[in-house]
Amino acid sequence: MSPAKDADTRAVLDWLKAEAGVAPGQLGTMGFCIGGHLAFRAALLPKVKAAVCCYPTGIHSGKLGRGVADTIERASEIKGQVLTVFGTLDPHVPPEGRENVLTALTKAGIRHRSLLYEANHTFMRDDGYRYDPVATDAAWGEIIAFLEQTFDGGATSQGAR
Repeated sequence: MSPAKDADTRAVLDWLKAEAGVAPGQLGTMGFCIGGHLAFRAALLPKVKAAVCCYPTGIHSGKLGRGVADTIERASEIKGQVLTVFGTLDPHVPPEGRENVLTALTKAGIRHRSLLYEANHTFMRDDGYRYDPVATDAAWGEIIAFLEQTFDGGATSQGAR
């Protein structure tokens, strides 16, 4: 990944950190497909407390878009928690790719959890033939629970929900 793209990630997180409406210490990332890879990559920054990576392409193969990325080799830099969401029918993240990602997280001692659904790539996208409403509803329930747990039950520093 280019230093410019990593710099963009840092800039967005710094901007969020400075916003009054963002709870201090409660930064997280979430993305789908290449965005799932970018969410994982953003978690390499210590200010990210949680990352939700839905069918993240390219982490296992070292590809990010048309470029290359050292994301999996840097997994030990993650300080927060990671939730990965995969479909067993996803040709872009095959079983060995999923296993490589999860093994890297485990070896690095990262707190992580993975959800696996009998579904295809982009199964949460509700405008295509791969959409699976049952798996999507189940995944969203788990994602919300993960984020609430990670961010102290959803409470901000002022105690609001």
